[in-house]
Amino acid sequence: MSLPRSLSPLGRAMATPLGGLAGGWLILVILAAVLAPVLTPYDYDIQNLPQSFRAPDAEHWLGTDEFGRDLLTRILFGARTSLSVAVTSILISVAAGMILGALAGYLGGRFDRIVTTLVDLTWSFPEILVALILVAIIGPGATGTMVAIAVAYLAQFTRLTRAQVMAIRAETYVEAARSLGASDAHILIRHLIPNALAPVLVTAMLSTGDAIILEATLGFFGLGAQPPVPSWGSMMSSGSALLFKAPWIIIFPGLAVAAAVIAINVFGGALIAALDVRSRPREG
Repeated sequence: MSLPRSLSPLGRAMATPLGGLAGGWLILVILAAVLAPVLTPYDYDIQNLPQSFRAPDAEHWLGTDEFGRDLLTRILFGARTSLSVAVTSILISVAAGMILGALAGYLGGRFDRIVTTLVDLTWSFPEILVALILVAIIGPGATGTMVAIAVAYLAQFTRLTRAQVMAIRAETYVEAARSLGASDAHILIRHLIPNALAPVLVTAMLSTGDAIILEATLGFFGLGAQPPVPSWGSMMSSGSALLFKAPWIIIFPGLAVAAAVIAINVFGGALIAALDVRSRPREG
């Protein structure tokens, strides 16, 4: 069934069954993270040792951890940490990558070679290795994690923007703008970057899922947000040693990570399909 062209790409993605389901889940997760203080009567950092290792029941829907803290509360507040770190780091990476990639693709020459060499150097290593090295240099914590993830994903946004700009910089409308006296900055901001934006944003959304996994990995190693601030990765780390005694401590945060990443990937796939102009009916 074809979807109306009047819908925006986001609307077309949400109008598909899988896209709507994934998008709806993401909206619920974001709302739960924002409204966490309202949704739960418990504090995420107050210990209640007599309630330690309490299995899921009517009072604590997902049980309690080794310090008697409500697990659902910590997962909701952990969503704030994990999602904000992942999204912020990807936004930083997108902004820096688009600027570097657009300049490299448009200017060419020595600047292009320098930028390409630097991003290729970071791209030659796995993201987790780049992130671990940077966190070791900067220090553990949410800020260090954001910088590490931003740098780890900088190469793909730089190369993607560079390729898009190089493909369209010789288009007729660009040459016409240049012949009319438009400056390089005007051409980049008005013509090249907007036309390179759509594929970069789709890639950014898909990369956000990977960034959540990377943030959880760093948190699992104790390099992410530091206690008592909860994050999904640090919660799984503390639960790994208690797998057979209180399996819910690691299972539920792990499910939260998996559900968020799957929803992002599914919605990203629906968004890619919505942006595919070949699938849209032609006018007239």
